[in-house]
Amino acid sequence: QVQLVESGGGTVQPGGSLRLSCAASGFIFDSYFMSWHRQAPGKDRELVGTVSWSGITTTYADSVKGRFIISRDNAKNTVDLQMNSLKPEDTAVYYCAARMVGANEINYWGQGTQVTVSS
Repeated sequence: QVQLVESGGGTVQPGGSLRLSCAASGFIFDSYFMSWHRQAPGKDRELVGTVSWSGITTTYADSVKGRFIISRDNAKNTVDLQMNSLKPEDTAVYYCAARMVGANEINYWGQGTQVTVSS
């Protein structure tokens, strides 16, 4: 049974930090690109960033570049999103996702975790 379980969401003040984690099970983790996405109320889901199967290559949306860091641990089957200098516009439900190497579409989604940035 495939599972992606996010954790670490919560409420933080502007300028603060949060670290999200996604625990994967039920598939060969290091055969998949991993990514983080977010969806704010009334908006479409957007890509936050990706990490290659090896963890060497990462990409980020312009809106989070320089503030967010994606990392993965293939020994623990986890992918993390370190979020720094948070802004109110970062408020959203954050999802992790897995895409098999060579596939064009995401294969698996997590259930999401809420991040609220508010004073």
